[in-house]
Amino acid sequence: MNENQNTEYKRLWKDEYLKWVSGFANAQGGKIYIGIDDDLTVVGVDNLHKQLEDIPNKIINNTGVFPETNHLTIDGKDVIEIVIEPCGMPISYRGVYYYRSGATKHEFRGTALHQFLLKKMGLNWEDIPCDGVTLDDIDDGAIEYFLDHAIDEGRMELESRKSSKEEVLSNLGLIKNGIPTNGAVLLFGKNPQRRFVTSSFKIGRFGADDADLLSQDQIEGNLIQMTDKIMQVLSSKYLIRPIHYEGLQRKEPLEIPEDALREIIFNSIVHKLQFGTWNQMSIYDDHIRLWNEGVLPEDYTVETLLSKHTSRPRNPKMAQVFYRAGFIEAWGRGYEKIMKAFDKANLKRPEFAVEQGGVTATIYREIFMSIRGDAKSIQTEQDTQKTTQKTTQKTTQKILDLIVLNPYITRNEMAIECAVTPDAIKLQLKNLKDKGVIRRVGADRGGYWEIINHSL
Repeated sequence: MNENQNTEYKRLWKDEYLKWVSGFANAQGGKIYIGIDDDLTVVGVDNLHKQLEDIPNKIINNTGVFPETNHLTIDGKDVIEIVIEPCGMPISYRGVYYYRSGATKHEFRGTALHQFLLKKMGLNWEDIPCDGVTLDDIDDGAIEYFLDHAIDEGRMELESRKSSKEEVLSNLGLIKNGIPTNGAVLLFGKNPQRRFVTSSFKIGRFGADDADLLSQDQIEGNLIQMTDKIMQVLSSKYLIRPIHYEGLQRKEPLEIPEDALREIIFNSIVHKLQFGTWNQMSIYDDHIRLWNEGVLPEDYTVETLLSKHTSRPRNPKMAQVFYRAGFIEAWGRGYEKIMKAFDKANLKRPEFAVEQGGVTATIYREIFMSIRGDAKSIQTEQDTQKTTQKTTQKTTQKILDLIVLNPYITRNEMAIECAVTPDAIKLQLKNLKDKGVIRRVGADRGGYWEIINHSL
């Protein structure tokens, strides 16, 4: 008989309890008992017949809800039972919307209110026609990019290439009465950030702590092509590609399994609360944190995601576009693929958590940390010998070994392999040339290194 999701006990009626009426009507319905104290002591009510008339009138006049009001006798005392049915329309009290969750009521604000109102009206944000947008605002190149991938994946027919832009959007459910929807603008718009500022993707590189921002980028453009841009920026600026050789074949994979990283980014974009804040990727020495706003479906947990589950995307039409393009998997198999990719690379699996109104993916940078550890060791040796030499013999030998493996190796590639700065490599190479150990054959671009003295 305790208070729960659907029951509230009150000693006497107060008009502020109209908030509870709104909360029950906006949730799964419930019952309010007047004349029962919080400790479940039955105290009864005074002026029973007047209250049986006044309370329903107040509820109807202030919320529009028509309650069922019953007179009960419990322990010989009069109790009023107010039954509130769940309502298909959003119910407010004095302009504020409430929701019953567990044994408490919550007030909807901001994006949560927006999402609640859309859900109550049976709408998805992605389905709403975008005011002031025409087909001219849709990028032909983005449509072609999508069709190329979808046809290659066998998820759209070759004949789709002959379809007009309007026909493609219509087949995807992304146009209403000739007006592209919000989802269409985000996916294929020429400049979606003009209307949806937070649809861009933020990347930040941090040092010692969150206050130590070293560099940052903001990736803009349509969502269908955004992950390509993100991966290009990550590869060129934020992540490393250590070089190794398998026989004579040169390999330089990204430090994070690339397909798995793409899948994580795709999921972050597709499942984002699109009218919420930015997707944010924070990069540290030892890990990457990717957060997107938007909690999981009501009965889902992180454990649900990591096991076999039914896919329930927040933005189903946008998710369908990504699926047809071959970017994500249907039936909730994406997380399984991610974990297998990390297992195959013998790397620690990413971790996922629900926090701050969204979902966070934490990706560990084991390869970078391993290389950085070598760099610290090299730096320690340099400190003990800096009065007689600029770099250690260990680094010198590493450079010579790299030249033996690949005479065409660049200074930047040496810096990555040796875990030092390009300037440090430049100084080492000068010392080796001055000592007659190596020489440069040909131009800086297209030339190669040659070892001419093997006695070092």
